[in-house]
Amino acid sequence: MKKLLALLLATVMLLGLLAGCGKTEDKSTEDTKADTAAVKLALVVAGKFGDRSFYDSSKEGADRLAADLGVQVTTIECNNENHDTQMKNAADGADIVVCVGWEFYNVETIAPEYPDVKWIWIDNATSAPVANVLNITYAQNEGSFLAGYIAAAMSANGSVGAVGGEDSDTINDFIVGYEQGAKYYGTEHNKEIAVNHNYSMTYDDPAVGKDCAIALNDAGADVIFQIASACGDGVFEAAKEKGFYAIGVDSDQKYIDPDVIICSMKKEVGDSIYEAVKAFVAGDDSRLGTTWVADLATGFVGIGYGDEGATQQVPDELKAEVEALAQKIANGEITVDSTRK
Repeated sequence: MKKLLALLLATVMLLGLLAGCGKTEDKSTEDTKADTAAVKLALVVAGKFGDRSFYDSSKEGADRLAADLGVQVTTIECNNENHDTQMKNAADGADIVVCVGWEFYNVETIAPEYPDVKWIWIDNATSAPVANVLNITYAQNEGSFLAGYIAAAMSANGSVGAVGGEDSDTINDFIVGYEQGAKYYGTEHNKEIAVNHNYSMTYDDPAVGKDCAIALNDAGADVIFQIASACGDGVFEAAKEKGFYAIGVDSDQKYIDPDVIICSMKKEVGDSIYEAVKAFVAGDDSRLGTTWVADLATGFVGIGYGDEGATQQVPDELKAEVEALAQKIANGEITVDSTRK
């Protein structure tokens, strides 16, 4: 009887200990969230949300910071104007300001006016290091090389195209990589590949994107890479109407129209913001004053083929070739052209 009582007592104590351990773990998670709940983050985008690519990806990252860490997030859309004013408005009420777009070049003079605020500039870099600014740039040329290779491989007539949002170093960085990748495919497979591009000169008007895509298709391009934010919706619409393939940008856009979008060149903007801010709230400020280049080697640039079960046009053999090329680029065996200094 005594042995039975002793056994029952030991069991009760063990269950209590296990329950206590579970409560401690839950409390630790809640404590961590409580510690970061006071952190205020302002996400400022040069254009506006709703592009389903670049800007929306940044918001997805911010939303995850709010959900996972309890960070207080506010958002500001500049609608392509008043970038300096909106940066200052953001800094007046935030601990961390994330500026999304190359247009925020005056961050290098504005950030020093707010030395207690941590700044992240997405898609460009200050001319010299600024103590409280982390620049995040992306090797979009590397991902675009892979997109160009796929485009050339999927083209029935050896002609591919790209619609850029504007004639700028950032957009042209996509284009030079895309053209190099397409030509690389041609060299490797003894096939003549023509690459043409044009510019929408806007990021917000799908009708213009559609006209640009139709012009390229009329000139022979049967695979077209959209690099024009919300204008890309027009490229996808043209692809559906005219019967050519399209390639998405920045986010995995295949879900928009899986029958015509064969893949997307991904810049993991949301993930990079999440990782950078997570480090800040953990007390790691080591990246401030530096430029972080997110590339194929770090996994923040790549190709997306849609969710599992999505219609696939790109065959597995070609995907394997692309994966091998990505490894060669990451290893430095292939150097991709760039407009970035």
